[in-house]
Amino acid sequence: MKSPVPAASVEQSSARRETRGRSIFDNESWLGPLLIGPSVLYIILLVGVPFFMALYYSVSDTTTGGGTMGFVGLRHFSAIIGTPKFQTALKNTMIFGLISQTLVIFFGNALALTLQREFPGKRLIRFLILLPWVAPISIGTIAWLWIFDSTYSVLNWMLRLAGLIEGQGYMWLGLPHLAMGSIIAVHVWRQLPLATVILLAGYGSIPQDIHDAAAVDGAGFWRHFFQITLPLILPISLVAVLFGLIFTFTDMVIIYNLTRGGPFDTTQVLASLAFYTGIAGGDLAEGAAIALFLFPLLLAVALGFLVVAHRSEVT
Repeated sequence: MKSPVPAASVEQSSARRETRGRSIFDNESWLGPLLIGPSVLYIILLVGVPFFMALYYSVSDTTTGGGTMGFVGLRHFSAIIGTPKFQTALKNTMIFGLISQTLVIFFGNALALTLQREFPGKRLIRFLILLPWVAPISIGTIAWLWIFDSTYSVLNWMLRLAGLIEGQGYMWLGLPHLAMGSIIAVHVWRQLPLATVILLAGYGSIPQDIHDAAAVDGAGFWRHFFQITLPLILPISLVAVLFGLIFTFTDMVIIYNLTRGGPFDTTQVLASLAFYTGIAGGDLAEGAAIALFLFPLLLAVALGFLVVAHRSEVT
């Protein structure tokens, strides 16, 4: 007669069968890397590889049709700093970034505060606000080309109809100060939806009890906003500004479609100058050096913003 199998042995055998039967998706040590792996691969291939190629190109003498890449060190960086075109592009980049982000944050806060309230047509207003962000930017800038057209400008027609101007109107993209103002306006139109959504999420994260307590204490709108609401949303506001600055300093689509950097390079920024130098002009090495010039500055700004945002968090 066979002796009975111990219960412990049966449980161990069953546990081993269950372990063998588990898929990789049930293993916590493998599931995390498996899920994050595609994102890491995407960043490496689409961001990391071009970045290191740009670093390599910037210290070489490579050109579009050149077959060799000799090492030249930091010669391109020292050469471009003294050129008037680079200095103009750097100044325009700072003006373009600071003015546009100031306007984006101002109007983003106004829209976020408005969208927190209930009013007729709120969903339609949300859709119209998000439309510039979800629509292809190239299509949007083509529409703005017609709006700013020197002959068929609907903007000039409206100003003429309102009696504010006479004659043919303004050449919005043909005069230096008007051209810079025009691309800033289009960029604000483009970036405003993202900032509004980020700020709206920040306003929504504030507990209602805090607003109720402020109302009971008799705090008015401005006191409530500057002493309670603004400090609470400061971290997420800094994140919105950081994203906006990165997009502003690295994007050239609006300038490329509207002004091509003109007139007389008065709207040329570093991103567009790098494109015209490296791709259109064929000097990949100098174009890469121009493109990488703002990287240390952007890195320092990003780290500074993140540190300030972390310290300003209210726990």
